[in-house]
Amino acid sequence: MPAARATVWRTWQTTRRAYPWTYAVGTVLPAALTISLGYLGYHAIGGGEVGAGFGAGSGTTAYLAYLAVGATAYQFTVRLILWSAKALITEQRQGTLGALLIAPAPRLPYLLGFTAFAVLSSVAEFLTLAVVIGALGISVPVASPIGALAGALALIAAVFAISVGLGGLMIAAGEAHISQNTVFVVLGLLCGFTFPRAYLPAPVQWLAEAFPTTSAMDVLHGSLTGGHHLADLAPRLATCLALTAVYLLIGLKTLPYAERRAVERTY
Repeated sequence: MPAARATVWRTWQTTRRAYPWTYAVGTVLPAALTISLGYLGYHAIGGGEVGAGFGAGSGTTAYLAYLAVGATAYQFTVRLILWSAKALITEQRQGTLGALLIAPAPRLPYLLGFTAFAVLSSVAEFLTLAVVIGALGISVPVASPIGALAGALALIAAVFAISVGLGGLMIAAGEAHISQNTVFVVLGLLCGFTFPRAYLPAPVQWLAEAFPTTSAMDVLHGSLTGGHHLADLAPRLATCLALTAVYLLIGLKTLPYAERRAVERTY
């Protein structure tokens, strides 16, 4: 798709001239600190053991591996949202949103191109976490490499679908920080990134099922620390893909109205 390729190339040219180090450090460092503090608490407070409730809820007693996967996935999610959901409002702040809206190119390829670059750059940044995990001696088991790959791709797709609708909300409201931080908190608390959802009250667990990132993390955790194979995780993967399609459809349907509202506010 020419629009997607052009977006990747333009974003690369912009980024290599002025790399957003604050975003990179602001997302990678919290993951490193979370894993390090978890390591300290696990050994200094927990005595190297976990409660029965954690094992029953997570499917594993490898707490540090579970935390490493979850903290990395969560901050990767935050990083993608900071790139993908804020693509349009960044255009708005730079004064180029009007030119983008009248350009003879669909919006979906533009957003896909932006997200593709975000994924590639974020993967390179988060490789530094492997140094922290290795230095702490944390070993992450891989029960199903194919399942782990499917879980990672499902998580990327889920975050992209959420970002499309969130990006529309940002340009319609003319603000980003309240919207994005609210999403970060909700996803971090509900979707089972760093602790089992069984710790949450039953109504909140049901609410968590409304987010595609929840089932994506079930696949990712299950294929790594949970000891499951892809066939075992197929129902959760299907749930994730179905919810992702719904979120993406809603986001694309509402995006023109958000763009119209952004133009009305600006001009």
